[in-house]
Amino acid sequence: MAVQVRVPTILRNYTGGSKVVEGAGETLGALFEDLDTRHAGLRGRLVADEGLHRFVNVYINDEDVRFLGGLDAKLSDGDNVTILPAVAGG
Repeated sequence: MAVQVRVPTILRNYTGGSKVVEGAGETLGALFEDLDTRHAGLRGRLVADEGLHRFVNVYINDEDVRFLGGLDAKLSDGDNVTILPAVAGG
């Protein structure tokens, strides 16, 4: 099963500069573990002990994973995952 993952500029040093990488997994958590085998350190920037880092937004086919089960969100072949750093300011 192949899933395309869009990587923000700030995390591309983990992917060798690639904007889009492919990974596999039945859940978002499994996908991040798979990606970490080829892009060491990436998972650590996305996942904390309690789940997704609070300053990272992740979408599966434009749906916020926080409403899909977080790291337990199911993935299907051909899904698109987008990682976006949260933006704050005033």
